[in-house]
Amino acid sequence: MSNRLAGLLAALLPLAAFAASAAEPRSSARIASPDARITVDVTTDNEGRASYAVSRDGRPVIAPSRLGLMFTDVPKLERNLAITAQRSRTHDERWEQPWGERRRMRDHHNELRVTLAETTGSKRRFDVVFRVFDDGIGFRYDIPGQAGLERLSIAEELTEFDIADPATAWWIPAFEWNREEYIYHRTPVEEVGLAQTPITLRTNDGLHLAIHEAALVDYSGMNLTRAEGRRFKAALTPGTGAAKVDVAAPFATPWRTIQISERAGGLVESQLILNLNAPNALGDVSWVRPMKYVGIWWEMHLDRKTWASGSKHGATTAHAIRHIDFAAENGFGGVLVEGWNVGWDGDWFGNGETFSFTRPYPDFDLEAVTRHAREKGVTLIGHHETSGHAAHYEAQLDDAMALYGRLGVQAVKTGYVADAGQAKVRGDDGALRYAWHEGQAMVRHHQRVVEAAAAQRISVNPHEPVKDTGLRRTYPNLVTREGARGMEYNAWGQPGNPPEHEATLVYTRLLAGPMDFTPGIFGMDTKSGAPMATTLAKQLALYVVIYSPLQMAADLLEHYESRPEAFRFVRDVPVDWEETRALDGAVGEYAVIARRERGGDDWYLGAVTDDSARTVAVPLDFLEPGRRYTAQIYRDGDGAGWRADAHAIAIETREVGAGDTVSIVMASGGGQAIRFVAH
Repeated sequence: MSNRLAGLLAALLPLAAFAASAAEPRSSARIASPDARITVDVTTDNEGRASYAVSRDGRPVIAPSRLGLMFTDVPKLERNLAITAQRSRTHDERWEQPWGERRRMRDHHNELRVTLAETTGSKRRFDVVFRVFDDGIGFRYDIPGQAGLERLSIAEELTEFDIADPATAWWIPAFEWNREEYIYHRTPVEEVGLAQTPITLRTNDGLHLAIHEAALVDYSGMNLTRAEGRRFKAALTPGTGAAKVDVAAPFATPWRTIQISERAGGLVESQLILNLNAPNALGDVSWVRPMKYVGIWWEMHLDRKTWASGSKHGATTAHAIRHIDFAAENGFGGVLVEGWNVGWDGDWFGNGETFSFTRPYPDFDLEAVTRHAREKGVTLIGHHETSGHAAHYEAQLDDAMALYGRLGVQAVKTGYVADAGQAKVRGDDGALRYAWHEGQAMVRHHQRVVEAAAAQRISVNPHEPVKDTGLRRTYPNLVTREGARGMEYNAWGQPGNPPEHEATLVYTRLLAGPMDFTPGIFGMDTKSGAPMATTLAKQLALYVVIYSPLQMAADLLEHYESRPEAFRFVRDVPVDWEETRALDGAVGEYAVIARRERGGDDWYLGAVTDDSARTVAVPLDFLEPGRRYTAQIYRDGDGAGWRADAHAIAIETREVGAGDTVSIVMASGGGQAIRFVAH
């Protein structure tokens, strides 16, 4: 009997028990995915400890792993539990993203709601809700209001993830000073320490897993700590008091997610995270505008300009108008201007008390710049750096957003540059407290910012953010964010991002959602003089490989003007997509991704590699059958390589169709970009 058939039979046997609550307490419950390949079993042992396990085709993926919650003021929910009810349902819905990496979505899952109740003492109860998709699972705690649990002061979750098989892990450390901006470790799963999510695993037999969370609202972000062997426990980000989370019951936690795929690309194509978020809460969001943008930014990282006022000040009226004219001439929608507002002089890092979010420096005429942008059909992208001082920002938030709203600024980049654990929030007693960037207080803060921006029809792009958990579905003005090592590390150059960095992000950080990585560096200059681990062709490919609806052309304008042939791809490539295919790739090694422009017929392909030069044969079966296309190819040229000639690029065209195969040739640290123009 095949593994798949065995899994199907195992899943079907208990279906009759799903429809209604059990009359008597039970010790187990089961639910399967719509295709019956993934099953989840919930059990209680002889001590009344609850656990869940996940199998695929009858083979364990997550070994039995504990469930429960610990509080600061009442006994924990872990022992003496019994399954007193279980209910199931099937859900199959199609919905559309207003913007995104694909337009049409399908939410098809089976749900199991298991009620666990204490058999002794106060007999408190809670539900664990499982949603099982064909490509993974999500589960969360749903705690009703009841005597003894009117308010939840959560000290820790007791949630576990026990990886059944040996695996390789890609992960970054948690609770370190630089937040999420670390180079990914690649280690055996047994060598993982305290890790952030998403964490991506590939078992020794080739199954890919990614553990993360969805719908992080009014809660602390989840990290993972390895307890022993391959068993991980949830580690919530600390709060500002004894409890890591303090909420009123009834309350449902964020979803804990496990994506499962035989292919690395299957993780990229998964819709699970978005499907576990609530639908759009803003109504008409036609004002959310995906766009490419340029900005006064890269030159500061190279020390050619400054955020602070003075002779090198970047945010001058004339310099901003120069960028606006360039954007308009090249079909870009926006111009980012950093350093326009008072507060950048002196020790702003980690302080933020001197920032004004409504008062410009004298050499920046905010009214004139925004007026010129409107006349050119371009929007200014506002900038609010807070240095992590969320309380100071909130005191000016409504006025700052109202100013942008009046001036027609359609998007704002926010920033929280401060060491981890050094954000500042105001408690209920009015006192300032230090907070972690992903603690409950900062999660609440980011929610306030998104809602205040939405009231003025402004989109938000937070840097040094709370991690992405799919909230863009509920709040479509939350368009992108940072949350990893971006391109600026290449500007500094000591060390820059390694050549495998982007091919790792695709299968780790980007599983959470869009990233404002800021690609498009043509000049390759660095502050230290060290070489960037990239090629020009790779910089073009990043516009397809790294998804963001707000996509920057980050380099100096003169570098684009000096290389118009290569810049053509940056001008042409869209930022909003009809569909996305992850065609080939391996975590941390290479990625080949194709996307079709929204509302159009042209396809775009991006491929990037690590330090190894490689050739990948890519069948073009994603193209429309029977139709011919002109492939405009931008590839690494002769002698290209990040240690050799980073600028060597070959640009050529050929006619292709769905039955053809293209050979993607990439140099060390290189890539390739292709536009397929439909005839």
